[in-house]
Parts: sequence; structure tokens; C-alpha cells
Amino acid sequence: MTRGAQKKKRVLAIASGGGHWIQLNRLSPSWKNMDVFYASTMPGTEKALHDTAKMSGQAMPLYYNLPEANQWHKFKLAVLVLKITILLLRIRPDFVITTGAAHGYFAILIGKFLGAKTIWIDSIANAEEMSGSGQLVRKHADVWLTQWPHIANSNGGPGYEGAVL
Repeated sequence: MTRGAQKKKRVLAIASGGGHWIQLNRLSPSWKNMDVFYASTMPGTEKALHDTAKMSGQAMPLYYNLPEANQWHKFKLAVLVLKITILLLRIRPDFVITTGAAHGYFAILIGKFLGAKTIWIDSIANAEEMSGSGQLVRKHADVWLTQWPHIANSNGGPGYEGAVL
């Protein structure tokens, strides 16, 4: 690195599959000048990310496949926490950003402990209240957002900066 050059910031963009993953990927232009590491539960995602990067002329992103897990499968949840911890220790991101659910919750908890700045954007599917994971992560996330203006409030509630979809 030359004198005066700054090291690129590292971002871990992590979410469970389905809508969480789609919403997270819609945010990708926000971190175009950073080293991005993706993690989710979607088999075949690595190829899609590489195809998109190749078409746009961007660097090939790194993708880590994680196991499915939720509150009803405690052993799978323990395995997930271990894999996320190893991933965070390996890449040491400056930022962790997620649209949920359990995968994002644990990444924010562990990432915050390791010194990363953390951003939670609750899924747009949670139109009446914050998700369970979103409520739990509240005190750990540096930025805590909803995609619904009527859920946001200035009295300790989540912020609102717009919708991803």
C-alpha cells in the first residue's frame, strides 16, 4: 500500500434466504467501493453473484454458504453461531449489514463484540411491528431501521430511511 492510500473497508452482507436475501442485495450499490463478503443460506448464490459482478465489471465477491437454522432447532442454531463466529474472525469486517433474520442477528451480536459497526434493516414483510430478531438486536445494532414509516419513532423506536423494495 502506498503512503496516503487508504485500506478498503470490509463489509459482511448477511441474511437468511428468500426475501431477506433479495432485499439485502438491492442495497449492494451502497458498498460498491468496499471489499464485500456475502453470506446466506441460498445454494447457487455464489454463481449468480459472480455472473452479476462479471456483467457489471466489478470484482468477484466472496460468498459463504451458511446452514438454515431457527429458534425451533437449537442444535442447528448452535452450529450456525459457530460458523458465523469463524466467518467473522476470518474476514474481520468493518461493517456488518443485514436484513435479518437469525443469521443477521448473530452476525450483529458477534460482529459488534469484534468491533464492527452494525446495521440492521428489518424486512419489509414486517409491516405491523419489528420482527422478533429485529426487536432482540435493538440494543446491539449501531443503526436500527424499519422499512415502514409508521413503525419508526423518535422515542427509542427504529429509524426509517426508506424502503428497499
